[in-house]
Formats: sequence, C-alpha cells, structure tokens
Amino acid sequence: MRVVIAGGHGKIAQLLERQLAGRGDTAVGLIRNPEHAAALTAAGAEPVLCDLEHTDAAEVAGHLADADAVVFAAGAGPGSGAARKDTVDRAAAGLLADAAQRAGVRRYLLVSSMGVERDPAPGTDEVFVAYLRAKKAAEDDVTSRDLDWTVLRPGRLTDEQPTGRITLARHAPRGAVTRADVAQVLVALLDRPASARRILELVGGNTPLGEAVATATA
Repeated sequence: MRVVIAGGHGKIAQLLERQLAGRGDTAVGLIRNPEHAAALTAAGAEPVLCDLEHTDAAEVAGHLADADAVVFAAGAGPGSGAARKDTVDRAAAGLLADAAQRAGVRRYLLVSSMGVERDPAPGTDEVFVAYLRAKKAAEDDVTSRDLDWTVLRPGRLTDEQPTGRITLARHAPRGAVTRADVAQVLVALLDRPASARRILELVGGNTPLGEAVATATA
C-alpha cells in the first residue's frame, strides 16, 4: 500500500510512517520545511517537499500518483494564530481532497478533533475556537465529496506509550489518547474498507484496539 500523508513531520504522522514502513508499505510524507526530510527518512518514509498553504491541487495531485490512500494529519500547530488554523486545518484539508479526486485516489482519512460538534464553553480561547471551527469545516468539506473518507476525532493527545486499548465510537466520552494509539488506529482503518464514510471518536479505553476497530466499523 502506498499512503501519502499531509503534515508528514507531525508527531502522529511520523508514528504512522514508522508503522507503515515497518510492515512493508510505502509511506510518503508531504512537508513544507526541507530540514524535516531527515526525520522522515529515519522513520522509513519518503519525504516530499510540498507546502499546502502555497500550492494548488494540480501540483499536489502529481504527488499522489499511484497512491492507494491519503491521510490528512496536518495542523497549524501550537503558537499559530486563528488565520493559520483556517489556511492549514481547513483549507489544506480541502486542497488534499481536490488533489485526491484529480489523481483518482478514493481513500481519504482525515484526522480531526473531538469537540467540533459542541459549542465552545464561554471564555474559551479564541484561537482554540478557530481551530475547532476549522476542523469542523474541513470535515464538512471532505464528507460532502465522492470519496471513501473516514473522519477520526481523537481526544486530548498525549505522548505516552501506546496502551493498545481504546474506546472508538461515533460518540465517545471525553478523554485522552496516546498519539501512538491514534497512529495504530489509522493503520487499522486503512486496512478496513468498511470504515469508509464513518465519523469516529477515539479515546483511551478498555477494549483491545483491533476489537474496537472491528466493532466500530462492523
């Protein structure tokens, strides 16, 4: 399987790249900073320089040649303002979808966030509100398309060791989940065609990961 990952230098993306490469798949990471290429190579991925904020669908489609799936794992990241939440978390997700349709790649996994369907509590930081709105707008865009999309909404992300035990459902209780478990769930979803056209929320839990994925996508 050849999987192209937008936001290829992100923490979840690098964990995903290592897992894909470790089982013999080809992981391609789109990055905007050439200094990040070495980290992707170390993870077993093929780095491709492509700044999704400053390109067009035709160029991105060229990078998707022969891909079996795309994963949008990009984000403006901490310290960025509301404007970049829109240009990265929303617009770049749509651009990747445009490119996937041009390139004939039907499988699209979108890493979103829990909380996008709830109204932010009064006093919530305005940049975080912009982030949630951008993620929801990206979901609305991608899910409106003729693609085999899956939206994964992780809870609060941690860098702890993977537990292999999760809660995965259309609606999950608030909670945390390790980035390593998120990456493992993405791999499992890529392997399950039945996960297409589903929106799933993910937090740590008590169910073995494989069983949780199978149940949520039955």
